[in-house]
Amino acid sequence: MHEFNFKDNELYCERIKVADIAKKVPTPFYLYSYKTLADHYKKLKVAFNSMRPLICFSVKSNSSLAVLKALVKNGAGLDIVSGGELYRAKLVGANPKKIVYAGVGKRPDEIADAIKFGILFFNVESEEELDQIQHIAESMKKKANVAIRINPDVIPKTHAYITTGKGETKFGLDFETVHKIFNNKWKYPNLNLNGVHIHIGSQILDAKPFENAIKKVLKFLKDCRIEVEYLNIGGGLGIMYSIEHAQTAKAFAERVLPMLAKSGLKIILEPGRFISGNSGVLVTKVIYNKRTPRKKFLIVDSGMSDLIRPSLYEAYHKIVPVKVASSASDTCEKTDVVGPICESGDFLGKERLLPHVESGELLAVMGAGAYGFTMSSNYNSRPRASEVMVVGDKFYVVRKHETYRDLVKGESIPKELR
Repeated sequence: MHEFNFKDNELYCERIKVADIAKKVPTPFYLYSYKTLADHYKKLKVAFNSMRPLICFSVKSNSSLAVLKALVKNGAGLDIVSGGELYRAKLVGANPKKIVYAGVGKRPDEIADAIKFGILFFNVESEEELDQIQHIAESMKKKANVAIRINPDVIPKTHAYITTGKGETKFGLDFETVHKIFNNKWKYPNLNLNGVHIHIGSQILDAKPFENAIKKVLKFLKDCRIEVEYLNIGGGLGIMYSIEHAQTAKAFAERVLPMLAKSGLKIILEPGRFISGNSGVLVTKVIYNKRTPRKKFLIVDSGMSDLIRPSLYEAYHKIVPVKVASSASDTCEKTDVVGPICESGDFLGKERLLPHVESGELLAVMGAGAYGFTMSSNYNSRPRASEVMVVGDKFYVVRKHETYRDLVKGESIPKELR
């Protein structure tokens, strides 16, 4: 669950009214609950306690320094996919031996920086990448730890854009190629090939695809007599956005732990959305009510540039008024909640049963703590939203709202055009 709840018809984040925060912070803004972040991390830690896994939070889901620090402080490692995410990891004091580095396109300078920092693992996605890491490690007179990412070719039953474990995706390596790599370990004297990695997708609600992938990988290791120390089972655990029946950490652990325990391998997990998704909401203000012969619209001050998931994936996020009138349930009607962006695909929710909300009132887009701000943009030259974190009965602006000056930072006009 999460720490966004209604008390006397007003939405609270932990012990603070969301409306009170909006009096001091301009909308739109992302609002995070520290307690929710910590609780969801601890649920996974408790569920898998018998294996004492390394839990590396997926930075791509929410890269706020405050969020990362909150989790690192509670013992989490970090799963990164870029040099910029490594930079953030350094800023929050992450232990390099709790960092794993995935991604299909690591640049040479990013690889060198990660080796220098002493990360635990590179999750390697191609043979050329493996050669590149060997070359760089040799030139630095260093040893680098490598886990080979296996594409197990399983169907994860999620959106095509967040499916990563099917054979036709760009991620990981097929079993035959992985076998060849381990048979030729001698070619990589500066690499410790002591792990394998799988990640089959995101927002997966059932344990079965995970079980299938783990079984295939463990059978492969046994049949090919490949000895490794670590198995990284990735992330991808889904959450409840509306009517989904998302599996709990405990239920998921009960399904996969028997296989993992039997393997005797050290286990790494890479949860992102499961920890951060329901820890955040997007708070937005109604600008206009609009009614056409076919539709009712609420036009708000945030849109696809702030939260692109509805437009990109047709993802559902529950939308609620921050203050609810006692008679609101009697006056609900189907409403499209749309933003100010000049695109027909700019919407936060369609056909939602909502009460009448006046211009100037607030809405909260729920479950926006993962892939929200991290995927935001400046499209239509719109400054990006601020980020706020609540800790108990206090709130902190952990990222200031961008200004127009921020929009043009780094730009210049050629002197011939002046």
